[in-house]
Amino acid sequence: MNSRNKKLLRVMGKVLFICYIIFLIYFLLFSDWYGRDVSGTQEYRCNLELFREIRRFWNYREQLGMFAFMTNLFGNVLIFVPFGFFLPMASRYRSLLGTLFYSFGLSFGVEIFQLITKVGSLDVDDMLLNTIGGIVGYLLFLICNGVRRRWIANENRKRKR
Repeated sequence: MNSRNKKLLRVMGKVLFICYIIFLIYFLLFSDWYGRDVSGTQEYRCNLELFREIRRFWNYREQLGMFAFMTNLFGNVLIFVPFGFFLPMASRYRSLLGTLFYSFGLSFGVEIFQLITKVGSLDVDDMLLNTIGGIVGYLLFLICNGVRRRWIANENRKRKR
C-alpha cells in the first residue's frame, strides 16, 4: 500500500471516528430513546455496586421484556464497539491496554456527565459493558487489519510474478 492510500485510510478513519463521537454524545446524553428524561430529574441516581443492574435486568427480564433486557446488556456493549474499532484507525494508539483505558475513560466521562446533569444515571455496570464493547471493537479492528494486510501482501506477490 502506497503512502497516499495510507493517508487516505487514516483520514477516512478520523472522519468516521469524529462522526461516531458526535453520534455517541447525542445518543448517550441527549436522546430521549428508552424514556430518557433529557430535561433531567430532581435527584441524583447512581449505581456503584458492580453487576447490580445487570442482575436486576436478568431477574426481572420477564416483567421488563426481552427487548429491554437485551437493549441494556448488549446495547451498552454494542454502542462502544465502533469506538474500539475507530480509535486505532484514527490515532497512533493501537494497543489493547490503550483501547481499554480510553474506552473506560470515555464511558466514565459520560457517566459523570449524566450524574452531574441528572440526565440518566451513573452506573458502574454501564461502564463495564461499555469498556467491553471498546475491547470487542479493538479485536474486530485487529482481525480486519490482519485480513487487509494479508490481502495487500497477496496483491504485492501477484504483481511481482
